[in-house]
This record gives sequence, structure tokens and C-alpha cells, in this order.
Amino acid sequence: MEHNIMEHRISTEALAQLGHSEVAYVKPIMSDRLKELFPDAPEVAPGICLFALHAADGTPIMLTDSRESAEAGAREHELTAVSVH
Repeated sequence: MEHNIMEHRISTEALAQLGHSEVAYVKPIMSDRLKELFPDAPEVAPGICLFALHAADGTPIMLTDSRESAEAGAREHELTAVSVH
């Protein structure tokens, strides 16, 4: 069976215009950048890949250790999650 998968790319600015209350994005981040995005987060060893869920305007919503958990967090907030690379 053949699958046709289309990949769509969208700029951060365009994503923010889609609607703060409807869309969120999941972005992998390294623990080295944790304090930049989540100043109140506990200390985490450097070099660990984490996943941040952000509102469409870039506001951090949550941080987790798996993409699946971030996507579940989006659903809990009634948001549609998209991935950002």
C-alpha cells in the first residue's frame, strides 16, 4: 500500500496568527536552554532532549520528556498540536 504524505511548513509568525486559543506547537529543546524558556523549572542535567508545548504566540505552556506527553497536554487544553523543527 502506498501512502502520500504531504509536509507543510509554516513560519512562526504565520503560526501565531492561526489563533492563540486553537493551535499550539510542540518543539524539541535541549535541557541546556531550559532556563531561558522556563525560568522556574528545576535544574536538569545538560544534554537531555525535552519537549516544550507553546501557544501559537510562543507562550510556553508545559515541558515534558516526550512528544506524546506534549501532544496530550495540547489535547487537555483543547488545542491542536503541530510540530516545529
